[in-house]
Amino acid sequence: MTKKYKIIGKYIKDLSSETPDVETYIFVRDRISKYQLNIDISSKALKNKMIEVNTKCKFQDKEESKKKSYFEINYSTIIKIDEDVNDKDELEKIVLCDMQIEIYPFVEKALLDLLHNSGYPGIKFEKKVDFETLYKKKFN
Repeated sequence: MTKKYKIIGKYIKDLSSETPDVETYIFVRDRISKYQLNIDISSKALKNKMIEVNTKCKFQDKEESKKKSYFEINYSTIIKIDEDVNDKDELEKIVLCDMQIEIYPFVEKALLDLLHNSGYPGIKFEKKVDFETLYKKKFN
């Protein structure tokens, strides 16, 4: 299958790591394995069949806890859609699935670098994000 889009550019739009104090750092260090990754994808149409896609990943504690750290990356990708793509469903699959599969290794590495540089060196994401399955779930 030929790719129906071309990546024009990609960059980190926003990067955030917050650990308010030493007590929080020590607390989080012991329970960071409980943190969960959330991904939110939004897009904005530009001119000339170009789209800005923002892939926002938050790595956070879902439980109610007074002491928590917060990590987020907003990764922006500008893509140009092929002329023959006119179907809304096809476009949605490109933005939410195909393009995400291509850029996600960069996003994941940037987020892991952020976590490691924030004092949590042992962190790995064991589960790979399966954009194909997520996309199918959303539309079936």
